[in-house]
Amino acid sequence: MTKSNISPQIRLIALDMDGTLLNSKGEIPEDNRKAIQEAKEKGIKVILSTGRSRLTAGDHADSLELDSYLITVNGSEIFGPDGELISRTSVDSKVMEWMWNLSQSHQTNFWATSCEQVWMDEMPENIHEHEWLKFGFDISDDKIRDLIHNELQTKGGLEITNSSLTNIEVNALGINKAKGIQKVTELLGISMENVMAMGDSLNDIAMIEESGWGVAMGNAQDIVKETANTVTGTNDEAGVAQAIRKWAL
Repeated sequence: MTKSNISPQIRLIALDMDGTLLNSKGEIPEDNRKAIQEAKEKGIKVILSTGRSRLTAGDHADSLELDSYLITVNGSEIFGPDGELISRTSVDSKVMEWMWNLSQSHQTNFWATSCEQVWMDEMPENIHEHEWLKFGFDISDDKIRDLIHNELQTKGGLEITNSSLTNIEVNALGINKAKGIQKVTELLGISMENVMAMGDSLNDIAMIEESGWGVAMGNAQDIVKETANTVTGTNDEAGVAQAIRKWAL
């Protein structure tokens, strides 16, 4: 979508969580809560679009009393207003095993999201008996991270992003937050042109690019700021509240 300097009428706000809605303590600033409530009172739908799973995002969504959709695991799952599963796209267990072996051979930290839980630096013995949604590498060494990134690209058939400068997140090919939001807009009868999407990392780029008004956080990675229509305050300055009041209300 071409960048514009004038925000369209906003009917749906899509928020990333870590580094965006949540401050660096992992909490929702009170000002963000108030601004979200103000948007809801104006009839604007607010959804969370996160790399987290339903298990780790649900409490925050519930605390905001959001009565709309929830996009989790970078778009792998979409839940409806009553918590019902709308769609799910999994990663083949053989590919998960391959990525796990890749992390072991390079001795990296990792996490793996199944439909039931998030596995941190360990995998179940029966990998092939689980349904998987995402694999994540956490690598502080730039050279090893680049090497693994190249191996993933060579493997092909994967959607590769990040949610911080030291990690790599891998979903099924074609799965991203933008696709999740498109699905929600179809269900709500809203155009992508009337969506304001906010985020800070590579896994937010697609939704920022394809929404009518893409907002990068003040703490966002540079490439995210370059992609967005505009930049708001940081996650520790309640940048979400600033953006809602400036461009949606």
